[in-house]
Amino acid sequence: MSVVGRPAGRTTDEPVGELVSRASQQISELVREEMQLARAEMTQKGKRFGVGGGLFGGAGLVGILAAQALVAAVIATLALLLPFWASALTAAALLAAVAAAIATAGKREIARAGTPAPVQALDSVKADVAEIKEAAHR
Repeated sequence: MSVVGRPAGRTTDEPVGELVSRASQQISELVREEMQLARAEMTQKGKRFGVGGGLFGGAGLVGILAAQALVAAVIATLALLLPFWASALTAAALLAAVAAAIATAGKREIARAGTPAPVQALDSVKADVAEIKEAAHR
């Protein structure tokens, strides 16, 4: 006969070492199973991120081709008014001016960003260390 809440055949007289051993084994199994689940989930997500990244890369390539076709159309349209060489030179100068403006804006943003080190986080860690040292000296 079993006591309510306890499986049949188990008594309260089991050695503590055996109970701790069984609990440790069950926890180890649980952790292993959770790690396998996490690994499977990360593998699935990794594959999806890979496919998504590849699709974004393909979209970028097609976008570059579309931009090239647009430049060719602009040159052809300008060629109706100017000689072909002049329309190509005009389009190239316009693209160079846009590239220079973008590069200048990028340089300005990089300068505003400052050093790549996480300054605020480092300052916070230094303050925490100083506070711990101070508390240890009390």
